[in-house]
Amino acid sequence: MRLDLGLNLEQSQKLIITPELRQAIAVLQMASFELTQFVEQQLQENPLLEKAEDRLEQAAEDPGEDRYDIDWQEYFNDSSDLGYSGDRGHSGNEYGFESFVTKAPSLSEHLNFQLTISRCPKEIVPLVEYLIGNVNSQGYLKTSLEDAARVLNVPPAQVEKALKVLHSMEPAGVGARTLEECLLLQVRYLGLDNPLIEKLIKDHLNDLAQGKLNKIANRLGVTVKEIQRLADQLRTLDPKPGRCFSSDDDIRYIVPDVVVERVDKEYIILVNDVTTPRLRISNSYRAVMRQVGNSLKGDEKKYIEAKMNAAVWLIRSIEQRRMTIYKVANALVELQREFLDHGVKHLKPLNLKDVADRVGLHESTVSRATSNKYMQTPQGVFSMKYFFSTAISYRGGSQISSESTKKLLREIIAGEDPKKPYSDQRISDLLAKQGIKISRRTVTKYRDELAIPAAGQRKRY
Repeated sequence: MRLDLGLNLEQSQKLIITPELRQAIAVLQMASFELTQFVEQQLQENPLLEKAEDRLEQAAEDPGEDRYDIDWQEYFNDSSDLGYSGDRGHSGNEYGFESFVTKAPSLSEHLNFQLTISRCPKEIVPLVEYLIGNVNSQGYLKTSLEDAARVLNVPPAQVEKALKVLHSMEPAGVGARTLEECLLLQVRYLGLDNPLIEKLIKDHLNDLAQGKLNKIANRLGVTVKEIQRLADQLRTLDPKPGRCFSSDDDIRYIVPDVVVERVDKEYIILVNDVTTPRLRISNSYRAVMRQVGNSLKGDEKKYIEAKMNAAVWLIRSIEQRRMTIYKVANALVELQREFLDHGVKHLKPLNLKDVADRVGLHESTVSRATSNKYMQTPQGVFSMKYFFSTAISYRGGSQISSESTKKLLREIIAGEDPKKPYSDQRISDLLAKQGIKISRRTVTKYRDELAIPAAGQRKRY
């Protein structure tokens, strides 16, 4: 065999994802909040981009073909360029509702305020402040008394006094180190002192959570109804007393990307682009490039060309995102019309291929267009992924969605006799009588997803 080096020509086809295409895909997948942040970042990095103040300046022409050698005089001949329209009809001097909303105090602020108005001895105040600083967002103390004493260089007895001060504050149960301690603090605060209820908390919480009331009653020598009454009292307590206070890390706003409104008998679809500013090519650079654009050479010309093409691609990507989301939302509205009219029971089974074929897009594009997106409908606000539901066999060879089945399952359990709750197998049989054939295992799965306890835990005595 002869081994040597040589040159050969061959033809081949390859799919190459350019940086521009990669950006368009990323923009399509972004939620509204993420897109706003991305646009703000691009405004800082690209001097050719700026926010458009005049809402009437809307592009009438495409910026041109995909090229890097741009004729600046021709490109800027028109005073307008392709833009992305965001908030419409609002001047910058107007005040929104957010301007008048007050911020709720955090848990640490609430506790420190109580400390300032308390009669706590001055020598204990720094210790209480340290403990407050170690209370997490759920209201639990995340440091031991030994560690606190060592850090503060004080006797453990002093830290215990500080802990008692913290335990006396609201919300009841704050500063607890365990769930049992948290519940005991609340029981004492509410005046529910009862040796039996304290035994339940200290020794039988696990059995109580599993609904083993008979077992607890036999061990404590009382009736099952008494255990059930005490269990009902315990359920009124808050296992996470600090969660009702605001926290910067816990703020989660859902901004619907699509709004569906019913007008007469038709549904109107609006892509919500209010939060993202409208973009255009900078007027300052526009004026400069009209004068000296064609005379630029070398690195200056390459820099301007790169930033110009990046700006044009971003504007195009955002506009393409808006159109794609609209097409997909329109298909969802058409396919799920009965859900919009009548509710969850009428949600149809649907997959990505059904929508992709309807709008002429690839399934992966539909998946990206619905990822992290929310739709506001007359039935409520839903993730766009919610409308894609697996199919379950129904009477007459038809199909019903899994979400509709969950709705029926919830209604069956809501209508059961609390003294004789349905088992999962019984629920499966009842659904079968309605023409929905699912196994007991599937019923258990759906019940867990709905956070509905098992029959033994639902039973009332």
